[in-house]
Parts: sequence; structure tokens; C-alpha cells
Amino acid sequence: MALEDEHIIEAIGKTKVVIRNGTVAEVGTPLIDTCPLAARFSRPVSHATPDAVRENIEQRIRLFGMCTKNRILQEDRDFVRFGASELLASALSRGLVGCVVVVCDGAGTVVVEHAALVQGIGGRMSGLVRTSPILEVIEGISRLGGKVVYPDDARIDPVGGVEAAYAAGYSRVAVTVAGADEAEAIRSAHPDALIVGVHLTGISGDAACRIIASCDIVSACASREIRERAGTCALLQAGVAIPVFALSRRGKEIILDKILATDSPVVIRGAGLPVSEGRDPEPLC
Repeated sequence: MALEDEHIIEAIGKTKVVIRNGTVAEVGTPLIDTCPLAARFSRPVSHATPDAVRENIEQRIRLFGMCTKNRILQEDRDFVRFGASELLASALSRGLVGCVVVVCDGAGTVVVEHAALVQGIGGRMSGLVRTSPILEVIEGISRLGGKVVYPDDARIDPVGGVEAAYAAGYSRVAVTVAGADEAEAIRSAHPDALIVGVHLTGISGDAACRIIASCDIVSACASREIRERAGTCALLQAGVAIPVFALSRRGKEIILDKILATDSPVVIRGAGLPVSEGRDPEPLC
């Protein structure tokens, strides 16, 4: 029996969005009202309402085939300076990591060794909660040198993806995670893995402490506790409105090397962390 073509993502403000057969079927209620990153999208979202989120997701479906067989899988441009996919694509191209484990709509867990595929998969994606297999996407990733770990059901399993990467002979494996359990399991089994925490809006309490303790880099998203807790122990903060924190020397190296690789001007200054300029998402949660 064929699996239903259904994909669940968490978009702007951790809004639950359900996409079925290439159409936005459901849109939930955003947790936040404004996001400085969303305000700079190609279709800007000044206020995170269900209608605005729907329009943004519909545009992504039209422009690059998100959650459809028309998915565009490669990208060379940066969309944000210190996004997870931008950092990892740069680290991969410059030899700081050997492969990246990410998740992709229509394919689930994927092991990638080419920078353009990392950026193509992750550069415009929101938090992927669940997906179903799309043959054309799976075949496209395979043609581009990626390995789809669970092609039968497109399962999202970063822990299994890291195991598959090491079993395939990769070293210096990098992975994105959205939960503390995944981060802890990977860190315990593979202390040398580079772990990047993403899509952390709404995370708090014990879960926030655990993911900070396990990750090399975390994106604060709209999480107040990630800003406060990670900021006080971070070695480096990249960005202000949506800060990205390096929590280990290796994470710091990844971010500094990204700065080295770009021609864009940057300001580097010493400061107590976290640094805020009052342009945070509202409300933080």
C-alpha cells in the first residue's frame, strides 16, 4: 500500500503546516508575531499570521518545488550569513567536515558530501517534522551523490543517519538536530561528531540545557532560554537578531572559517554574550 503524500513542517514562528499532494492543507497558529529573518524573505512576512505563513509556503512550493516531485535540490547562494546549511555547506566545501547528515522533504534522512546539495536541501527549508517518500526526490538526491538512508518510508532519524554515515566510512560527520534526545544519543555514541541544533523556537527548561550541553553550534531561533543559557557559555556569537552560538572550539572554528570564506564585510568585537540590539523575534518563547 502506497504511503500518503503528506508532509508536516514547522514554519515561521513554529507554525505547523501540513502539505498534501503539493497543496497546503492545514496551517496552525504561530507562536510568535514577528521575526526579523522572515521579514527579509523573498516573500516577506512582517507579521506571522496563518494567512501570511500559508502564502509563504505556497510560494516555496511554486519556486523550488518543496514537498513535491519538482524539488530543486542544489543551490550555491547563501540565503542568510550564518544559517545552519550555509555554515555546513561551507565547512564541507573547505574540508572541515567529511559529510553532513540532514533531513529533506520527500526523502527523510540523507547523508550528503557535496556543498551545493546541503544548501539546496536546507537553505530554504523549515523545520521538517514528518515527510513521505517522493521517488523523484530520492532519485535526484542519489544522482547528486547523496545517500537516502530510509528510502522506503523517508524516516526522520538523525541518530540513524549518523550511524549510516560512519558505517559508510565517513569521518568528521556533521549533523543537524532539533531535539535534546537526538543530540545526546549522537554525542554519546560519536564524541567526534559535529552537532548543530536547529529549529529551537519554544525549547526551554531541561531540554534547552541538554541540547546546549550536547551541541557544538546552536541557532537561538526565537527561544528565550537558548539565548540566555547558550549565550552565557558560548565561545562566539554570530549574528544578533537570530544569534548562532558556538559552544565548542570546533563550532567556533566552523563559524570563523565561514567568515574567512566570504567576501562580505563583518564586524568582530569583544563583548560579553549574549549580545542583543532589540531586534529579536517577538515574543521570545
